[in-house]
Amino acid sequence: MSPSRTQAERDAVTVEIMFALVSGAFVGAASFGVLGSAALWGPVPAPWRGPWFAASTAVGGVLFCFRVVQVLRRLPGRPGAGPSPGDVIWIQTGRPGRTTLDS
Repeated sequence: MSPSRTQAERDAVTVEIMFALVSGAFVGAASFGVLGSAALWGPVPAPWRGPWFAASTAVGGVLFCFRVVQVLRRLPGRPGAGPSPGDVIWIQTGRPGRTTLDS
């Protein structure tokens, strides 16, 4: 049986999931907009516009999924697992009021 998470940990996971979805939607929409704009205002021939939009949608969807996975992979592990490689670790000197190790 695994230990339950605190409310703060559950909230942090919820925020990370929402950040992953929103940033993924932004990246996907931006890539679709960039690629799709070539079909609207660029030199793409009329018969190619449908497939061009389909390809733009596919690229946008792939980039959305890639961004969501990229953000969610950096979520912290279970309690007690230690820091992951992307975590920032603060070093405390042990002397209150000191800002550097050589103070």
